[in-house]
Amino acid sequence: MLETERHHLILKMLQHNQTVRLQDVATETGSSESTIRRDLIELERQKKLKRIHGGAAKLQGKLQESSMSEKTSKNLQTKQQIGQAAAALIEEGDTVYLDAGSTVFEMIPFLPPSIIVVTNGISHTDALLTRGCKTILTGGIAKPSTKALIGRGAVHSLQHYRFDKCFLGVNGIHPDYGFTTPDEEEAQIKELAIQLSREAYILADHSKFQEVAFAQFADLTQAIVVTTSESSESLQAFPTNTKLKVMDV
Repeated sequence: MLETERHHLILKMLQHNQTVRLQDVATETGSSESTIRRDLIELERQKKLKRIHGGAAKLQGKLQESSMSEKTSKNLQTKQQIGQAAAALIEEGDTVYLDAGSTVFEMIPFLPPSIIVVTNGISHTDALLTRGCKTILTGGIAKPSTKALIGRGAVHSLQHYRFDKCFLGVNGIHPDYGFTTPDEEEAQIKELAIQLSREAYILADHSKFQEVAFAQFADLTQAIVVTTSESSESLQAFPTNTKLKVMDV
């Protein structure tokens, strides 16, 4: 099978499934896995898919965003591991900003109660209070899908605080386009939180790498990415100055 035919078939397979396995594509095309691996590298270079461990995945739409309930159930175990690792970075007495991300939510059971938390995550409030953390909720307009507070009120209230550390969710991490999210108003909040923090952390499972959403909120050099070793294949394409905290799983 010619290279162009293989590429067409791979993309057609991804139209019907969110992911394809390297072995399945090799069988379907009658090609070796090394040949298919080269095809996936080329198609990723053309920004037509992204490689994942053992295969490839369909790229998300620039404005595509799941609801909070959908996000919470996806890759839950990995998010819990990332959340626990991120919480370990917080020291007693820190002032911390937590955004409305579903992976950020998984930090809460592991937080030291002595800290002060500012958040725009409506869903985070009960868990933070149960944990015993002093909790400050930003103002703003409540976004139904992500349960995030956004808009002028959120920006205005956030400007009154300074943080030791901030922890942010993300929809896309790309070697060329940095950290992105579908909503420009949420991007504005994330960007401001980074500016107001001594240290900034992005929490991301493997599905976020090589994705690009609509609105950029930071360059790769502006925050440390907390992720797992499942992301190792995607990370090979990233610049060497990308700041990473990678956990083995």
